[in-house]
Amino acid sequence: MEMAIHSYSRRLFNSLFCGFLHLHRSHYHHGRSKRQLLSRLFQPMNIREDRMVGAGRSSELTCKSQRLMLQAGLIQPANTGCFYYLPYTVRAMEKLIRVIDEEMQSIGGQKLNMPSLTSASLWKISERWDLLGKELFRLKDRHNMEYCLSPTHEEAVTELIAMQGSLSYKQLPLMLYQVTRKFRDEPKPRFGLLRGREFYMKDMYTFDVSESAAKETYNLVSNAYSRIFDRLGLQFVKVQADTGSIGGKMSHEFQLPAEIGEDRLLMCSDCHFAANVETMKDVETNCPQCHGKLIESKGIEVGHMFYLGTKYSYIFGASYSNTENKPIVAEMGCFGLGVTRILAASIEILSTEDDIRWPSLLAPYQVCIISPKKGSKEELITGLSETLYDTLMDAAPQLRGELLLDDRSHLTIGKRLKDANRLGYPYVVIAGKRILEDPPVFEVSCQNNGKTLFLTQEGVLDFLRNVQIA
Repeated sequence: MEMAIHSYSRRLFNSLFCGFLHLHRSHYHHGRSKRQLLSRLFQPMNIREDRMVGAGRSSELTCKSQRLMLQAGLIQPANTGCFYYLPYTVRAMEKLIRVIDEEMQSIGGQKLNMPSLTSASLWKISERWDLLGKELFRLKDRHNMEYCLSPTHEEAVTELIAMQGSLSYKQLPLMLYQVTRKFRDEPKPRFGLLRGREFYMKDMYTFDVSESAAKETYNLVSNAYSRIFDRLGLQFVKVQADTGSIGGKMSHEFQLPAEIGEDRLLMCSDCHFAANVETMKDVETNCPQCHGKLIESKGIEVGHMFYLGTKYSYIFGASYSNTENKPIVAEMGCFGLGVTRILAASIEILSTEDDIRWPSLLAPYQVCIISPKKGSKEELITGLSETLYDTLMDAAPQLRGELLLDDRSHLTIGKRLKDANRLGYPYVVIAGKRILEDPPVFEVSCQNNGKTLFLTQEGVLDFLRNVQIA
């Protein structure tokens, strides 16, 4: 009897112990699965130069942002003027779109999505089918109907409003926007994402009751654009611009000053006058407003605004019912932001010749933790990097989804730090030689200001807990 009880106790203990191990292992593997490990990411670094340009030549790598984005595996050529946007770039782009959404919706913008494939009949009604010429990608379907891949959507959105019949004046201003792929048959695509044939753009279209109301909306959107660039920490210039093929009565561009820029800008040293050279009949040396000295520089156009008046609404019959229930043609505006161009332009402006620097809001990951090299003395302090990662997940909720563990321990810390610098993580935490001290000390590299800190685990937690990413 005693032996039977002993045997039962042993079996019970073994069963409980095995159950404990199963739970422990499940918790361990579940914990690991929650960590974002660099070794599991699709991040093709060190792409061969002969594959960088795709159909072009290596001599065409004349732009810093293009070269850095290719070398870091952020983009990869598909065909001339078109690129694969790889995971890091998509994360940065989604963050930029989140900022844009917040600012557009804060002023009453409503997000929608319109077809990229647009009937030629709409463009013929506005007479832009011939005006834009070879810039449009044109195609026919099996029924011989003509279409284009839209570079912009003035015709489409105005037809959408016209189809609703008359809106009530109480519904205005109406501000509709989207973030979609656009297509333009550039004669000479270059500079990577700065001038491609396929790109992402945010375009907003507004409908108002009067010219004065439309101009108020124009200023409202302009201020929202300014806030976007301020939040990104990008120095911009708002300049008078030509209305071009879109047309209208007034136009302004948002430019980021840069030597690689294709636009020539004139800015007054004494007042706030600034203009794109293409808007001026005669390029003068003195300001037309205050006669101060005009200074010329180059810029990258990242945003464009137009007060359209009734150019499209009259043609398509987009109207609203006034207080007397009479149909009135709506006043319109349109507003574009180059989403992928902003990404590339910010890299162009902020980065060094060798390493990418992002606007802190757009960095694909905020923190990269580099673990010790395999076989080193530091590796004997097992799990220290993982423990720091897991503790940060709890101590700094704003960093959840923003932490990356570089677990490629077969590589030296120096090699992984070089990769981290190239990719531009704002904060890199290194479990190097000083983790052998008591207490262990981590090296924290702050990429955007060049400072290096040596902190205990508690110090790292206190420091990163205060990082703001919104």
